Amino acid sequence: MGPKLLLLFIVGDILGTGVYALTGQVAAEVGGAAWLPFLVAFIVATLTAFSYLELVTKYPQAAGAALYVHKAFGVHFFTFIVAFAVMCSGITSASTASRAFAANLATGIEWEASNTEIMLIALAFMALVMAVNLRGVSESVKANVVLTLVELSGLVIVILIGCYAIAGGDADFGRVVAFDTPDDKNVFLAVTTATSLAFFAMVGFEDSVNMAEECHEPHKIFPRMMLTGLGITGTIYILVSICAVALVPVGTLAGSDTPLIEVVKAGAPDFPMDKILPFISMFAVANSALINMMMASRLLYGMSKQGVIPKSLSKVHARNRTPWASILFTTALAFGLIAYVSNASDDAIAVLGGTTALLLLGVFAVVNVAVLVLRHDRVDRPHFRTHTAIAITGALSCLYLVTPLSGRDSEQYEVAGILLAIGLVLSVPIYLFRRAQGEDLEITDPEDIPPHELP
Repeated sequence: MGPKLLLLFIVGDILGTGVYALTGQVAAEVGGAAWLPFLVAFIVATLTAFSYLELVTKYPQAAGAALYVHKAFGVHFFTFIVAFAVMCSGITSASTASRAFAANLATGIEWEASNTEIMLIALAFMALVMAVNLRGVSESVKANVVLTLVELSGLVIVILIGCYAIAGGDADFGRVVAFDTPDDKNVFLAVTTATSLAFFAMVGFEDSVNMAEECHEPHKIFPRMMLTGLGITGTIYILVSICAVALVPVGTLAGSDTPLIEVVKAGAPDFPMDKILPFISMFAVANSALINMMMASRLLYGMSKQGVIPKSLSKVHARNRTPWASILFTTALAFGLIAYVSNASDDAIAVLGGTTALLLLGVFAVVNVAVLVLRHDRVDRPHFRTHTAIAITGALSCLYLVTPLSGRDSEQYEVAGILLAIGLVLSVPIYLFRRAQGEDLEITDPEDIPPHELP
């Protein structure tokens, strides 16, 4: 894989549901300075990306947070928790995308759907994702390029319309620097609360580590393309958020499940782009949902094959070779999440998106520590090396955004706790049984495992 294709793959992994769905909720926390949490999220993601770059160029065949943690600490239970948290983040991300898909569909066909109707559409969409997943999907880099260009086109439309309106004097730049924090929060707490949501828009870069083996001289090409991809997406997000708050009052943005459509309506009321953007948004979030559910089901399949959760979840369809048991289980979790959060919260998208960020920030904090622990492991290949101070700063910033001190909504902890509790229910009985039988509890080193022949 050449640098250009790799760059598009990384940008495509990061772009998706977050900025399409959560710009309004971010603005609700900080007012017109909605660009600032996206900037902070970009900085935190970049710090962690440096640790991933060292690990992926050092171990190009052992990509993935849980596998790095296994190499660093070698603790069976800790490795499982990290792997299960990554899997759960895929499910919460896909659930967020399903709610965003339903909201954009209702907007696109000009239907004033109720919360229950949005929930039902989201469930139906998730069932469709399950059907596609069961049939088998072969993702290629070239297909990802097409999907990336479609996703990117929606954001470029927003930026161009915003610039057009700004040039015509229809923007209020006074709002762009105006902090308006709810519940008498101080500015620092408001920014960190908003960052805990905005970080959802930056996740995805960690998935691209799986492409390291496809690059010639990954220690040279991969770091440059990873950081360039992060810079491109961060710049797009900041420009989109500036255009949004300059053209649309914060209250309107915060009250909409489709905030970018409000921007298009305000910036170009005489053009039909507000009829087109909902369907571009649907395409973007649908792609995110499918990719995340595929990741979650196959990660669960891998844990089952390792014997750390019930073996019944590793059953594979005889003809399609898809892990049907894991697909059904992860889809059932997504159904439960969508229904529970839709009924328990007034803002399901923010809760699900925030929970995704919560789970991954916890994983990223551990990865930043793992890169330091693995410094003692010498390899005979050239690789990228991050500064120790960057890894420590990355770990501390991720850890802070995980804690309640950051102002994170308590509902996100509830959802994450429920999901991790399900993991414990699945794993602890097997762990205790294997220990009683005197069996080896260690997970096999990933570099010793042959690749799974799954579509």
